[in-house]
Amino acid sequence: MDLDPRLERLLAREACTKLVLRMARAIDRCDAELLKSLFHPDATDDHGLFSGTATDFVPWVMGVLGGMVRTQHLIGNVLIEVDGDEARGESYFLAHHVLPGESGEQTMVAAGRYLDRFARRDGQWRITRRHAVYDWSSTAPNSDIWDRANMPGFSFGARGADDPSYAHFAR
Repeated sequence: MDLDPRLERLLAREACTKLVLRMARAIDRCDAELLKSLFHPDATDDHGLFSGTATDFVPWVMGVLGGMVRTQHLIGNVLIEVDGDEARGESYFLAHHVLPGESGEQTMVAAGRYLDRFARRDGQWRITRRHAVYDWSSTAPNSDIWDRANMPGFSFGARGADDPSYAHFAR
């Protein structure tokens, strides 16, 4: 039974939107395996400082993230246009990065958009090309007031499988 074309496009947009959101999760949790799973094998990524294959992007970005204390990417204004088994997307991002520094931690905020191309192959939507477009950034001394080591009862985010979200989504 064939699906209504409108429903088919809606399901495709949802699948592509999930890829965008999972990308932010993979980056913020430093989850290289999740990140790899979002790209088709021949995919490319252009983040300005890096432009090349997605296969090479994953270890590169994990190395960059290793030099940061924490990150948080917020995704908004997701526009996905579907054309059969291909789609194009524009997603706004606001990315907070806490960076170590000799005179104390710095917070760098970058804002821009991800221009993504997606393809459905063997029934699976994945990213085939990501291009980061930067609109603005700012830097300031980090003003985080939480003393994470001395706040029992609070749940804080962590990189990798120690983040509470992994247990939350576990089956």
